[in-house]
Amino acid sequence: MTRTGTTTRSGTTRRGPPPPPPPTPPLPPPASLSASETRFETTRLFSTKNDLPETSRRQAVGLLNQRLAECIDLQAQCKQAHWNVKGPTFIALHKLFDEINEDVEDYVDLIAERIVQLGGVAEGTVGVVADRSTLVDYPLALSTGAEHVAALSDALAMFGRTVRVEHGERVRQRGHVLGAGRERGIDEMNDLQDADSADILTEISRGVDKWLWFVEAHQQGA
Repeated sequence: MTRTGTTTRSGTTRRGPPPPPPPTPPLPPPASLSASETRFETTRLFSTKNDLPETSRRQAVGLLNQRLAECIDLQAQCKQAHWNVKGPTFIALHKLFDEINEDVEDYVDLIAERIVQLGGVAEGTVGVVADRSTLVDYPLALSTGAEHVAALSDALAMFGRTVRVEHGERVRQRGHVLGAGRERGIDEMNDLQDADSADILTEISRGVDKWLWFVEAHQQGA
């Protein structure tokens, strides 16, 4: 180690203190996690007297936030169809698509409020929805009633499936394993002993199937 010093009258060198070490470079900022990576790693789980175990509540919140993203996406797709449908069946489909939107908006609230009841944070921003939703993007160039019926029926069917079934491979890709093979949406809530969340998803599944029937009826019997 290099030391500095001064020379005295007698010719000897008086040792001084060593020079200070170079400043430590600042640490790089932590990499921010994407919305998909934080689905099961919520930044905060609020304290609650809800008697579900914290582990179960945390996993249920993760599953419900995934459903919330897809439900918000479905609602936007309903409005896209409602605004843009044209043709001889305009008024019937325009009203039908708006009625579906109103029910889907209720589903969004049911899911989001259940998340908060469990002590979680309902994550429903546009950025989160874009990152998490597994629904196929709604085509923007559609105009006829038949085109919108086909697209919205696809979206309803896909969302109904995600409510009932959670794909294990997608969960593993998000860095969290709930079990082997295909994970189950409604049944998974029962496994977590969260009967109320399972009941909410069952109610939503039943309602989505009803609206899928209403929309598909425009494709059948022709």
